[in-house]
Amino acid sequence: MDIVVKGRKTEVPERFRKHVAEKLKLDKIQKLDGKVISLDVEVSKEHNPRQADRSDRVEITLTSRGPVIRAEAAAGDPYAALDLATAKLEARLRKQHDKRHTRRGNGRLSAAEVADVVPGVAQLNHSGEPISEEASESIPTTRIGSLEVQGEGPLVVREKNHVAAPMTLDQALYEMELVGHDFYLFVDSETKEPSVVYRRHAYDYGVIHLTTDPLAASESGGAGGALGG
Repeated sequence: MDIVVKGRKTEVPERFRKHVAEKLKLDKIQKLDGKVISLDVEVSKEHNPRQADRSDRVEITLTSRGPVIRAEAAAGDPYAALDLATAKLEARLRKQHDKRHTRRGNGRLSAAEVADVVPGVAQLNHSGEPISEEASESIPTTRIGSLEVQGEGPLVVREKNHVAAPMTLDQALYEMELVGHDFYLFVDSETKEPSVVYRRHAYDYGVIHLTTDPLAASESGGAGGALGG
């Protein structure tokens, strides 16, 4: 497994690349997660003078056959940001490692294992994308500089596609903590409907379940839910 270091709107010096390889010890990471596939480090820089103390941001993404683990941090220089992000990554890896060993033998499955043991959970093509019964109509795309406008808008600045097996609410909360985000989109294993868990105040969490209803759009003019309350 190699470590891929890349810069977003900034150049990454060779010295920093070598420091990343020394800081992220692969043998230690593989002891905590033996199914690691890739390790990506993205460096970005904020040029606003008012944010000089947090101008450099480092995001580490660990992809394995289990859940994706992400850690990010910002500091006054990339080396300090890397130290903070590495500490967060190792803490989340230990948490996952300890929970996996605690739950071993009790018959519960991780989200990554569901697709291997439950037939018909998802049908994917060779690119790992869901296979639809009918090909969707192509949407006209117009380029404006480095951005793309799909149809009549809005502007799509960043888009990500993830393949995931259905999971319980408890597992969704656990994986939200692993990636360090304030919300997590998942497919509920009981209802088979898309749902979102999100962080509220202190240690409270909220959950939004989205139920498909063809009549809802015509009655209310749209569908969806807001993270609030």
